[in-house]
Amino acid sequence: MGDFGRVLTAMITPFKADGSVNYDVAAELAAHLANNGTDTLVVCGTTGESPTLSWDEEYQLFVEVLQAVAGKAKVIAGCGSNSTKEAIAATQKAAKIGVHGSLQVVPYYNKPPQAGLYQHFQAIAQACPDLPLLLYNVPGRTGQNLSSETVARLAEVDGIVGIKEASGSLDQASEIRRLTPKEFQIYAGDDSLTLPLLAIGAKGVVSVASHLVGNQLQQMIQAFQAGKINIATDIHLQLFPLFKALFLTTNPIPVKKALKLQGWEVGSTRLPLCEADSEIYQKLEAVLKELSLV
Repeated sequence: MGDFGRVLTAMITPFKADGSVNYDVAAELAAHLANNGTDTLVVCGTTGESPTLSWDEEYQLFVEVLQAVAGKAKVIAGCGSNSTKEAIAATQKAAKIGVHGSLQVVPYYNKPPQAGLYQHFQAIAQACPDLPLLLYNVPGRTGQNLSSETVARLAEVDGIVGIKEASGSLDQASEIRRLTPKEFQIYAGDDSLTLPLLAIGAKGVVSVASHLVGNQLQQMIQAFQAGKINIATDIHLQLFPLFKALFLTTNPIPVKKALKLQGWEVGSTRLPLCEADSEIYQKLEAVLKELSLV
């Protein structure tokens, strides 16, 4: 249950000039990603600007992306909330649409204790028994860290199949790997940590950079898994400037600009995210040119 592959793309949400969701471009981009190294699309996560999307917009995106990549890639729906009741309702509705899994972020703002976090994810998994659940730990955004001990307890809950680990801590990821069964999947939540995390037992990455270099990320992970460590390291080092450039300011501001430079009509970000300084865009463009991506 819940094999999502190696490269999961945290997909951006395209907007029109008037700020409404551009579903046509979303479908086109999803199909493009599925043809260029992406095994699974994560729709309406952080990179998809989920905090400023309505639930109706999110469900429509799930439907459009599912249709666009049918048979080519899987779809994980970002259904997380800081209200357990709301997360359950959203996940049950997404399950009916036919998505392949749900991404459940650590509840933000209300800072639950570890016992509350355990009960939150357990309740969602029990309410949606047929939909694989991927935990999402990103303390830099939520204000609360999901401890490795709590992850280990959650790994025993039916339906919870893995974690997007974006704490930035290799020690924490090592501890999660040590405490969880082998089949529990760990995905890097930061592109720059994919290769280091593979070395301690991660399966792949939930990636932002895969909008631009999905095939190369696929090659890097496959090379590592085949024991060709030098090749994997070379790819990592070649792409490292891009990994950092995509986070020169708040994600997804840079990746949306990068896609626009490639000719994609993805629009701007929704407020409170805004355009970056021209200096940031110049640095980003220089890296894209160096890698022949524009």
